[in-house]
Amino acid sequence: MTKVGTIAAVADPPLPAVRLPRRRGVELALVVPAVLLPVYGYCAVGLARSGTVPPGAVGYGAGLGVLALLAHIAVRLRAPYADPLLLPIGVLLNGLGLVLIYRLDLETPGDEAAPAQLVWSTLGVALFILVVLVLRDHRWLQRYAYVCVVVALALLTLPICFPAVNGARIWIRFGGLSIQPGEFAKVLLAVFFAAYLAANRSALAYAGRQVWRLQLPTGRVLGPVVAIWLLSVGVLVLERDLGTSLLFFGLFVILLYVATGRTGWIAVGLLLAAAGAVTVGRLEPHVHNRIGEWLHPFASIEAGQGPGQVAQSLFSFAAGGMTGTGLGLGHSVLVGFAVKSDFILATAGEELGLAGLSAVFLLYALLVERGYRAGLALRDPFGRLLAIGLASLVALQVFVIAGGVTGLIPLTGLAMPFLAQGGSSVVTNWTIVALLIRVSHVARRQYDGRVAP
Repeated sequence: MTKVGTIAAVADPPLPAVRLPRRRGVELALVVPAVLLPVYGYCAVGLARSGTVPPGAVGYGAGLGVLALLAHIAVRLRAPYADPLLLPIGVLLNGLGLVLIYRLDLETPGDEAAPAQLVWSTLGVALFILVVLVLRDHRWLQRYAYVCVVVALALLTLPICFPAVNGARIWIRFGGLSIQPGEFAKVLLAVFFAAYLAANRSALAYAGRQVWRLQLPTGRVLGPVVAIWLLSVGVLVLERDLGTSLLFFGLFVILLYVATGRTGWIAVGLLLAAAGAVTVGRLEPHVHNRIGEWLHPFASIEAGQGPGQVAQSLFSFAAGGMTGTGLGLGHSVLVGFAVKSDFILATAGEELGLAGLSAVFLLYALLVERGYRAGLALRDPFGRLLAIGLASLVALQVFVIAGGVTGLIPLTGLAMPFLAQGGSSVVTNWTIVALLIRVSHVARRQYDGRVAP
């Protein structure tokens, strides 16, 4: 060995292995206030309405605390490198949703939804624990991509056989139980889109002819995934579930952009969305009425018929001001039948004010950001697309709902993640958080020198 080589060998020792903290203590420290804040809100509602602490406050707090602790233990055992913010955000949003639904139940004593929502939340946390414990590697899902898409299409088609509810065929009802299969289908379709686009990302990016500045892939490559997407959206249009169809469209465009890295797909997606919105708005009376209410929210008041749902929602936001009227002291129940589902944000805006509503939106933004961060840190394309797709589902859903109830865009029927009444929705959202935790665990573990990649 030459002298220079000897000096270089001595001067450049191998870099020490990076030792990443697991941060499970941080997660536990954040879970505690995530449980205590909803309990405080529960007590505040009781004090505002009757002057006393609700008799079920201790049981509610203990139940939420046990669920959060069990979820934390599962993460500590099977996903010790997971992002420490995901679980506390889910617990806090779910707890706040239970408080808002309980508060609205006091205005509708014949239609109580909080007990059922608590049961569904328990099932959601149980499924979260099951996913974290059983799914050791997210790449296992890639093997069953076509099984996922077949099950998703079956779930989307099933509600056609059941009567319409509020103009849409999106529910399966038997006995006193109702399920919305589209909520589960969106996760399965996210898995399929991520798996297919990851396997064909090179062909999607470089094959085919170029139209203006957009490199189009061959029909053989893009055809199957477009066919699945069109079939799913077509079924949803027949069922008048336009909110979920918009969600699937946005998911498809985002994942196609991430897989190919070509911004032209975003422009194409926006043009197709605009064309579809105009077409459906003219041909579908239900959608046409919602667009009319969006353009003229106070038309019913001017006609002497009283405020519609969107107008009443805007009144609730205005009444809340900056700091809100206080939990239990608002009048958002005047919105009507969808106050616990589509318009749950009206209650949050009125009683928590702009400050509280902004805090809720920041929680959603943080949840989405941590999902994107985990996806971008992964080395495998499927995991990257899966994490970004799941986080995008939450982002799109929050935007569509918040935009609808504030008058930014026409209202579509979707459930606010974790907050709104809906058992299928809360179970699905806990599944999304569980998958993001598994992905973030793998993303951070691959950089830890103590663990083999």
